[in-house]
Amino acid sequence: MNEIATEVQIASSGEGSKSKRETMRSLIEKGVEYCMPLYVDVHGVAKTKTVPIDHFDRMMRGSELFTGAALDGLGQGPHDDELAVVPDPDAVMQLPWRTNVAVIPGQLTYHEQPYSMCSRTVLARQIERAGKLGLIFNLGIECETYIVRRDPSALNGIAPNDPRDDIAKAAYDASLTLINLEFLNDVVSSMNKLGWKVHSFDHEDANGQFEFDFAYTDVLTMADRFVVWRLMMKELARKYGWEATMMPKPYADRTGSGAHFNMSLADIKTGKNISGDSTDPRGCGLSKLAYQFLGGLKKHAAALVAVSCPTVNSYKRLIKTGSMTGYTWAPIFISYGGNNRTHMFRVPSLRPQIEGGHVDPHFNLSSARWECRAVDPSMNPYLAAAMFLGAGLDGIERDVDPGDPQLVNMYELSDKELVEKAIKQLPKTLLEAITAFEQDDLSTRVMGAELRDSYIDLKQSEWWSYHNSISQWEIDHYLTKF
Repeated sequence: MNEIATEVQIASSGEGSKSKRETMRSLIEKGVEYCMPLYVDVHGVAKTKTVPIDHFDRMMRGSELFTGAALDGLGQGPHDDELAVVPDPDAVMQLPWRTNVAVIPGQLTYHEQPYSMCSRTVLARQIERAGKLGLIFNLGIECETYIVRRDPSALNGIAPNDPRDDIAKAAYDASLTLINLEFLNDVVSSMNKLGWKVHSFDHEDANGQFEFDFAYTDVLTMADRFVVWRLMMKELARKYGWEATMMPKPYADRTGSGAHFNMSLADIKTGKNISGDSTDPRGCGLSKLAYQFLGGLKKHAAALVAVSCPTVNSYKRLIKTGSMTGYTWAPIFISYGGNNRTHMFRVPSLRPQIEGGHVDPHFNLSSARWECRAVDPSMNPYLAAAMFLGAGLDGIERDVDPGDPQLVNMYELSDKELVEKAIKQLPKTLLEAITAFEQDDLSTRVMGAELRDSYIDLKQSEWWSYHNSISQWEIDHYLTKF
């Protein structure tokens, strides 16, 4: 176990104050002076008040109040009573880079009742729905980010964090990784001290771009971790005078950043992965239940990206070409296949069947999963995960068939071939996505009417604010043309 706190397990709210006192004493012994009960606004941005450790017990009972009208998407006006955050007793994290601070993700309440417009509560409702079907939804997120420095001489005022990071083919480059190793070590050691079990990290396709892969877990824990990971990246980058940006596409000519969702289902009684089937006739190694879940994701795909790719900038990533290295590696088609990165949904498990009909000895049912590549790091992880889980459960309950996998390079299909295969494309702009979200009743069933309407209003306003601005491109192309 790492010296600095992993996720501290504390007593549930039903247990006596002695357990809370013991937890507080343990945190004090570890050097914690302040606690931050975390919740997020509709964008997924972490919000908090800071509480001295001496007031830990009352904080855990929901003592900290917040004016919801001060934040986006929480549905309050200046005349409303405050919201309270009730920290999750199973989610305490001591920050390895600020060891005197512990953060505790929690859920908002209003007049001591769960608040319907709280993102974490929305996800908790879908988790409960899955539980009634005997299912646990597990999630891993591939975290990508750009590390940049402010540079007034550069296009758009930003450049890769290190001027030496300028080669055209930067993916997996050993030298560029070593140049940044001091910073990367700060990040990885912090993640491991939190018990997240980093599998690997690398320099990604673009200059100043990095990816961190770590162990999957249950969906609520992973959403909490992603919120803290973004906070971590910003804090550690600023130590070096840089910024960690979660913009999916900070550079027009470079590959965008994703936050791919790797999903699987487990049995709630045994915890065993039930997503795989070595006899799968479609060859992807998925169980019928997994295919139904995938069918639900495909059915609601256009609406899902309004939440998993939630910004104007997100749709500048979801294009076929435009990066320095050719293809953008981003999904634009509502399709799935095997270990094929040209689909929205990829099934990375080894093919279970080999020539002669024998089972591949390397096929591992316990690692069966499917990946959605149409997710980026600007998303609210609670809302995105809730929508994905809701769509997947819809597929299970309605026995939705995703069709057969497409075993081709999707980028190379002609428009005619796409029509023949009945393959649709993802929305091309935030406005298209939010329109699809508005028209799909899944948005109301998962988020509730109030949060759904608030989200639509915010995102439509974001689109029109962008659309009504005049870009430098327009000045360059039109000012003197006519």
